[in-house]
Amino acid sequence: MIKTTTISPGVTLRYVRDTRFKQGCFSFQLVRPMRKEEAAKNALLPAVLLRGTRNCPDLRAVTQRLDELYGAAVSPLVRRVGDYQTTGVYCGFMDDRFALPGDQVLFPMLDFLRELLLDSPLENGAFLSDFVESEKKNLISTIESDRNDKRVYAIQRLLRTMCAGDSFGIPRLGEIEDVAAISPEGLTEHYREILRTSPMELLYVGSAAEEQVIAALGPLLDALDRNPMTLPPQTAFVPGPGSDITETLDVAQGKLCMGFTTPVTNRCAELPAMQMLNVIFGGGMTSKLFQNVREKMSLCYSIDASYYGAKGILLVNAGIDFDKEAITRQEILKQLDACRKGDISEAEMTAAREALLSSLRSVPDSPGSIENFTSTAALSGLVFSREGYMEAVQKVTLEDVVKCAGSVTLNTTYFLKGGSK
Repeated sequence: MIKTTTISPGVTLRYVRDTRFKQGCFSFQLVRPMRKEEAAKNALLPAVLLRGTRNCPDLRAVTQRLDELYGAAVSPLVRRVGDYQTTGVYCGFMDDRFALPGDQVLFPMLDFLRELLLDSPLENGAFLSDFVESEKKNLISTIESDRNDKRVYAIQRLLRTMCAGDSFGIPRLGEIEDVAAISPEGLTEHYREILRTSPMELLYVGSAAEEQVIAALGPLLDALDRNPMTLPPQTAFVPGPGSDITETLDVAQGKLCMGFTTPVTNRCAELPAMQMLNVIFGGGMTSKLFQNVREKMSLCYSIDASYYGAKGILLVNAGIDFDKEAITRQEILKQLDACRKGDISEAEMTAAREALLSSLRSVPDSPGSIENFTSTAALSGLVFSREGYMEAVQKVTLEDVVKCAGSVTLNTTYFLKGGSK
């Protein structure tokens, strides 16, 4: 059971009491509108904050302090959920019930989080340049590794093109040139501003009473000077005219990406049917794309479909030989048309339903998965609880799936082929 409480203006605590685990978790997120001018700064911030505090001035001291907290862990948390980007910290720690008699973990853990967030070592009033420059290199390396994975690269190129007028086209970690331009002074000024103005999402999973969690957060929240803004609501993707792009690079395998749009988002009652459609169409080894385009026709090495419910975007990605682009594209559209016509077997419906239910059943398996589902659902405006979602999936009919398939429209296609650039 999730309890949501506004504990101060602009600060929301989502509390999940669960006594099944030896470990609990806590996440701290500042929620921002997704903007190119700040995406890279928001992605860089958590890593810089976790480099040290005035009392723990380096990573070794931070690790030692976490070891004293029964091997607790902290990690950067950067999400892109629809029109929003979050920046913050995820903490995993032993539940107080399993500490030695007289010891506590929750209170000192959240106090150390306060220290990490508010007591960074400074140089001339700004973050240490060594910390910032080192983490900039790490972030640039991560972005470059994504670019070197041509499947990821093709998806990003498609989304940038398709969503040129929408914030969903902005990469979650920002652009390399924007990371390179960040200065310690600029990052510090930005952090102080978003700490003051951003809505704050806090989420706890563990056995402690809600009153204990709020009390443990007191020193952190009392230290903040807040004037939180109101975020605009999530919006569905508004499709532009679309385009058909071919790019040539030195690659051994072609990448075909097709971007479709639908008015169905996770703020719609039709979401379970749309998710069922995605699984039937291309979301696994029982899907039409896998069974027909890959297995029967041998047109591709890999193929799958992904549905971004926060925006209403369905994306198909295939690894193919360069000369198979036209026929593969034709067959993908043919399989979607089969869904529109209701050419879906009972076995396909059952497999898709069970795949979705299995995924939803696995949510309570760990504190981390509970945190991820709960936080993402809240930020995206999901209209269902997990239990309600499962009930709705059970009730989806063939007619519901066909109706959703009829709402799907091709918008943009991107093809990466080999040769000289």
